[in-house]
Amino acid sequence: MQAIPRGRIAAIDYARTVALLGMAVYHFTYDLTVFGALPPGMASQGMWREFARLVAGSFLALAGVSLFLAHGEGLRLRPFLRRLALVGLAAGAVSLATWVMMPDFFVFFGILHSIAVSSVIGLAFLRAPGVVTLLAAALFLALPAVFRAYGLSPDWPVWLGLSGLNRPTMDFEPVFPWTGVFLTGLGAAQLTARLGGLDALSRWRLRGGRVHAAMAWPGRHSLAIYLIHQPVLFGAVYVWVNFIR
Repeated sequence: MQAIPRGRIAAIDYARTVALLGMAVYHFTYDLTVFGALPPGMASQGMWREFARLVAGSFLALAGVSLFLAHGEGLRLRPFLRRLALVGLAAGAVSLATWVMMPDFFVFFGILHSIAVSSVIGLAFLRAPGVVTLLAAALFLALPAVFRAYGLSPDWPVWLGLSGLNRPTMDFEPVFPWTGVFLTGLGAAQLTARLGGLDALSRWRLRGGRVHAAMAWPGRHSLAIYLIHQPVLFGAVYVWVNFIR
């Protein structure tokens, strides 16, 4: 297997930045529906619902890639636990904030919760061949459909994604199938390393220092931007709807 490049890979930071932009577009649209500037429920239907899933999937897949880049040559336990604790605390903050604002729809297992749990599950596949990881990903992705096809509705925790129970929430990425997306990113990174593609990927970057910086900086601070962008957007839409429009 090709050695994993040291340092940050600009292409991964660019991809995170694009995902953040998609997230901001979706949440801005969602906020407009909350304040009545767009039709109620529009952000959770049709094209917008699929767009939200695409954005969530991109974050989870990139988290899987990042797990391999950070620990593919051997688990560095202390940095892993530190990052896991940070994501876990951020997930808890999102749950608390949404419970205060909208207790009937608070986020009990959103994207950050899913990344945290998937990161732990992903440890079991760090040293596995990429094909094995991708097969496991396919299992996670397919199992909810299998349960529905056979009418299975176990009384399991809702956050697993296999229960027949439903709970209203603003954001929900359960273990099944979303850990499958995380493992897809992990498996793709493993196969890329096996085929010798990581070195070429690590050397590629956008031309122009300012363009590179503008595209890379948000991706390097994705967790912080994730946490602060929605309060900023929500407040801006509130001011616009109530005092400017």
